[in-house]
Amino acid sequence: MNALLQQLTKHLSLVIAFAVVFLPVPCALADDDALFELSDDDKAPELTEDAKKAIDRGLKYLIANQNQDGSWSMQNGDYAIAGTSLGLMAFMVEGHFPGFGEYGDALDRAKEYLLKRSEESPSGAMGVKMYEIGLYTIAMSELWGMTKDPEDNKRIQKYLERAVQIILRSQSPLGGWRYAPRPDAGQDTSVTAMVFVSLASAREAGILVPTETIERLTGYLRDQAFDEQRGGFGYQGRGFTIACTAGGVYAAQLAGNRETEWVQAALNTLENDPKMFSRKDNGHFYYSHYYAMQAMVQAGDERYSKWYPKIRDALISLQKPNGSWVEQEGDKPDYPHKTPMAIIILATPNRYIPVYQR
Repeated sequence: MNALLQQLTKHLSLVIAFAVVFLPVPCALADDDALFELSDDDKAPELTEDAKKAIDRGLKYLIANQNQDGSWSMQNGDYAIAGTSLGLMAFMVEGHFPGFGEYGDALDRAKEYLLKRSEESPSGAMGVKMYEIGLYTIAMSELWGMTKDPEDNKRIQKYLERAVQIILRSQSPLGGWRYAPRPDAGQDTSVTAMVFVSLASAREAGILVPTETIERLTGYLRDQAFDEQRGGFGYQGRGFTIACTAGGVYAAQLAGNRETEWVQAALNTLENDPKMFSRKDNGHFYYSHYYAMQAMVQAGDERYSKWYPKIRDALISLQKPNGSWVEQEGDKPDYPHKTPMAIIILATPNRYIPVYQR
């Protein structure tokens, strides 16, 4: 175990198993600003100075465009749960947490926004789609135990557990999830991937996720969505899209299927797809790479070491002068997922966030 993981373990205190991933359970942090300081031996050489500068510009863009209520959203206020959850994660992957350091106040406001929205929701459902519930669950899982105030941790635990129960109740008979938080809503691979990543994050934080849920998810991905001929995952049923293949692979890995033939085949498909690193040809560029980057982490050092430099250099070249990322030239940086997802991808070598570790 290197010094970074030793430091993380010191702060988080307990390691539990999820599939073949061993990750820390939250506890209270020390009352200081410098949570994670790496020695030279721990600094990943692939995280270049240009990448660090791009991350810093991206974080400053997010700070400059945070809403007064602490959220990040579209200009009309839509998708605030998703935007705020991703915004928090973009800072956490760099070791910035609410109440600590130069961004502590801004992140406190973001945290309070999510907790307030939780308190205002009678059912616990957050946002307008299961995507938002999933992203909220990831953010709460990673925040739990990482705040100064013990009362915050109690609130986070309460609303995290409630969100997980909504997700568990909403799994379809086939094992997937769809937009609405109901088991009769159907399933698609995109929503299913996001929701299951959130369950994996919650389980790594110490929340119970039944084995049956994981087995049903595996059955859906393997038997309903994976296309043997194309070596990838379809959106609804067998087929292939880049984003669904990336998300399907990552979810399948977190469910304990890393070494299976079908997961390895899908990884090979991603590596060999000529459209993968083209923002023009890959219609959901940031979303697909959000999953694909973490899938390569789970796949091991050989695949990761080939993949990260490619997406790192692509993202650096695509960053706008104001620090944001957009889907296509001429787009306004309105939809709130692109910039934080780009930061999360670039900061992958840090491995601060448990669900983004192997």
